[in-house]
Amino acid sequence: MPKLQGRRVAITGGAQGIGRSIGEALIAAGARVALGDIQEALVKQAAAELGGGTTGYHVDVTDAVNFETFLDRATDDLGGLDVLVNNAGIMPIGPFLEESPNVTRRTVEIDVLGVMTGTRLAGTRFAKSGAGHIVNIASVMGTLASPNAATYCASKYAVVGFSAALRQEWRGTGVKISAICPGFVRTDLIAGMSAPGPLERFLVVNPEDVAAAVVAELVKGSSRTVFVPKLVGLVSRGTATLPAPVVDAAFRLSGGNKVTAELDHEKRASYQARIENQE
Repeated sequence: MPKLQGRRVAITGGAQGIGRSIGEALIAAGARVALGDIQEALVKQAAAELGGGTTGYHVDVTDAVNFETFLDRATDDLGGLDVLVNNAGIMPIGPFLEESPNVTRRTVEIDVLGVMTGTRLAGTRFAKSGAGHIVNIASVMGTLASPNAATYCASKYAVVGFSAALRQEWRGTGVKISAICPGFVRTDLIAGMSAPGPLERFLVVNPEDVAAAVVAELVKGSSRTVFVPKLVGLVSRGTATLPAPVVDAAFRLSGGNKVTAELDHEKRASYQARIENQE
């Protein structure tokens, strides 16, 4: 029998990239899925292509009423709700002092407050039944800072800390919470970015790798922070106790700073325009 047979899952940011891959992997594992995304036509198309009774709805994670409507619809479609995957997010890259205040605000609203809103709405439902699992898609940049990504790092540090706090707060309630921290994922989010050869092999991953980690976490049914790949977690934890100058020097020597500092602006232009203008 599939590992997650009958599990009922709602996913935000499900129209493409990581969210769609998570949906596909969960369906293969036996789950039933409802996708939500601000791109309504694209999310409906993704749902139709994934099949298996998957539904797709417009959801703006910055609007609590709209978010709750999405969860209501998902619950009706699936006959209940067992899991929420908070995946929706944007990734501005560039010098902070040149970043539009609108982009800063939207990043916090989507990447932080959107996660908090979804966690509160789904968590309230799960607390009543004494069971449920929330999976928050964070980033290794929520544990290892990088230049030219200050707002994004701030948002993902917030998600990691938020999830860790609730892991303790919800202990013994039956409600689980996980933070998934992937390296750089090969989606539109990293358009125009590249890692030096040695880093490419362990820092850059495919969306299917993140999806596999989500499936594994739901099968395990525990509350924790998970890194994809695991080696990234070893580096993150291994540098946590080192002096800041040592960490910064090692980061520069490895070429890590080049990932976000040396952009191909032409390749990134389309994604940048989307996050600046999408409402």
